[in-house]
Amino acid sequence: MGTKIYTPRETHIRKTIYFWLHISVLLLSLFLIIFISIDTFKNIAFYDEPQFMTVQFWICLLFLLDFFLEWFMAEKKWHYLLTHFVFFLVSVPYWAIIDYFGWTFNSQVTYLLRYIPLVRGGYALAIVIGWLTSNRATGLFLSYLLTLVATVYFGSVIFFVFEQTVNPLVNSYMDALWWATMDVTTVGSNIIAVTAVGRVLSVLLAALGMMLFPIFTVYITNIIQTRNKQGLKIGQGNFIDDKDESGNAQSSAQSQTSQTPQTT
Repeated sequence: MGTKIYTPRETHIRKTIYFWLHISVLLLSLFLIIFISIDTFKNIAFYDEPQFMTVQFWICLLFLLDFFLEWFMAEKKWHYLLTHFVFFLVSVPYWAIIDYFGWTFNSQVTYLLRYIPLVRGGYALAIVIGWLTSNRATGLFLSYLLTLVATVYFGSVIFFVFEQTVNPLVNSYMDALWWATMDVTTVGSNIIAVTAVGRVLSVLLAALGMMLFPIFTVYITNIIQTRNKQGLKIGQGNFIDDKDESGNAQSSAQSQTSQTPQTT
């Protein structure tokens, strides 16, 4: 498949379609997040509810439709497939396929499979934030910030589901959220993971915190340095203007003196 060249009008139409496709994916993902969160907080096994199964199946189909539409509109179709194939994988309704063939897994694997479509929504949210921010550095910073917040939230929810029945220190979701927040900041808390999933999350959150927080520090430092440079340039400009004005005044005074006739 070759590369197709689009006119400026066609390019604008494609960007508009991409924007609304990503907004749709984002809204559908937020709906899944709210669905999962409400049931989790109420100690309801959402993965056993037929209603959730039906909703997730149709949302996954819409994700697949979004993938193929973007692939159809891509200028370099093979490049799009190679760089976005992972988003095809996370859009497949795996649990509907598993349920159709009658395969069975334990409750922990079942729970994790429900989160796979949310990866697609996270990607769409990162793109939307990048489009809504005119400054590339600001968009990147917001993407990192969003990644951190989303990881802490989902990590705390998963930790709560797996630890609440076996960990006496996890009595509510707020305990899990406190654990995730302290873990990602590498400060640590009095809550220690008991299950294998909880221990893996402990390592992942700590590693994520060590990678992302230096980025925040660099970003804020760059902002301060940029503001200082701008202030220095403004100050130098004002100094030069004042110097020019004083120089012009001296020149004017000298010219007036030279033009004044001398009397004897």
